[in-house]
Amino acid sequence: MVRILLAASRLDLQELVEKAVRRDSAAELLGVARSTGEAVAMARQLSPDIVTMELRLGDHDSAEAVREIMISAPAPIVMVSRENDEELGAAAARALEAGALAVIPAPPPVDGRLEKAATEKFLSTIKAMAHVKVVRQWRKKTSDDRRNDQGPAAAAHAPIGIVGIAASTGGPAAIRSILMNVSSKFPAPILIVQHMSSGFIDGVAASLDASVPLKVKVATDGERLRAGTVYLAPDGLQLGVSGRSRIRVVNDAPVEGFKPSGSYLFGSIARAFKGEALAVILTGMGNDGTEGLRSLREAGGKAIAQDEESSVVFGMPKSAIGAGLVDFVLPLESIGGKIVALAEGGENGP
Repeated sequence: MVRILLAASRLDLQELVEKAVRRDSAAELLGVARSTGEAVAMARQLSPDIVTMELRLGDHDSAEAVREIMISAPAPIVMVSRENDEELGAAAARALEAGALAVIPAPPPVDGRLEKAATEKFLSTIKAMAHVKVVRQWRKKTSDDRRNDQGPAAAAHAPIGIVGIAASTGGPAAIRSILMNVSSKFPAPILIVQHMSSGFIDGVAASLDASVPLKVKVATDGERLRAGTVYLAPDGLQLGVSGRSRIRVVNDAPVEGFKPSGSYLFGSIARAFKGEALAVILTGMGNDGTEGLRSLREAGGKAIAQDEESSVVFGMPKSAIGAGLVDFVLPLESIGGKIVALAEGGENGP
């Protein structure tokens, strides 16, 4: 039995989720919180298996409630929205950065009834997320202490010409953590595939652009690759490169069910940049990225995987590590510094 705490201020969303949960004998609704304060208090009191939270509770952004729950009563948190717009996209980005696992659409009513397939998908997602291991967060320290010590330098190598990153569950917060440690003068472009529900990638890009030193944007086909710029894959399209100078965004087929795909991205940068390509595989369910790493390693490129302890879900890094396709396995806090060291050509690894 999956014990669910719902936090929602909209009556239509409350009714919709309550009806959906009542249909499933393996799910139990513990209660409904109607404000950010109630959400935090009920999470502490009830210790739910998962918190399903509206992107905005009344007039308040839900990100602070997410952050407080992850500090004081850690539990998987899934954000739910009935609408997609630019403002909610930014709210989604803040919630994900605060520790929410995903943003999913609520099942739409059809003629006043819940559509069966959409409802089953909604509940199966919530129940799957309820089993995700979450990491307790800690209140930020006032000091700006950043650990960039990566160990002694080894023999120099060809500097990195491009970085590809793949992430899924827990990815937005991990990506932000990494990019905060990369300066605006970074000498290469960074391309990112982040698996998430359709309609929210623009908000994630805008939030990152406002909070990290680098320029962050959603990629468009044919634009020129620029150093110090981060390009996110658009919804439902594959991201790669055309030669060494242009972005490639195309409607190619999914790779092992993923579109956008980390494997597609890694294979593309491997073909164009050979040994100057660096791949980073972060927290996430499944095995996306592993097959693309084979091509990248064969071309002479390097790969970093996030370690188990700092991953929200260790699926994607574990798959790559288990296949023997990773050069460095690092905690999240060390990945940004390693990327910078490799791009500058001054470090082969610890």
